Amino acid sequence: MIKIITTALAFSLLSALPSAARDSITGTASVIDGDTIEIHGKRIRLHGIDSPESRQRCYRNGKAWRCGTDAANALSDLIGRKSVSCNVVDVDRYKRLVAVCSVQKTNINDWMVRNGWAMAYRRYSKAYNQAEKEAAKAGRGIWSSDFEAPWDWRRAN
Repeated sequence: MIKIITTALAFSLLSALPSAARDSITGTASVIDGDTIEIHGKRIRLHGIDSPESRQRCYRNGKAWRCGTDAANALSDLIGRKSVSCNVVDVDRYKRLVAVCSVQKTNINDWMVRNGWAMAYRRYSKAYNQAEKEAAKAGRGIWSSDFEAPWDWRRAN
């Protein structure tokens, strides 16, 4: 009885989502920035992470470096020309698909946070909190510098 109720509830919740939020999309990806890619002309925001903006600067020993550009380049290097698979979980206010994506067997969202190229976006998910702690402790990526959280940088700029 519980299984039937759980299944009915899951179906009800899933059917309430926009149809695009129930899809998956696979193909060659173009990197837009450190947390956004495009596949088959569809913009995809990586769920639960926030990466420095392309114009954003971070500071090491008082010297500015293009951490947003470096984050996008790290994502591009990870993906290369390999096929990317994304499981869509939502559609955002800009009509981008929001998804958890992988290349081969690597979860891209987790990889970006774990390697210090994005922060866990706790406003939307807690899935990458531990990966962020590990990156910060190891001083990887942006954690090797002084930086402003991407959401704060966007608000100020």
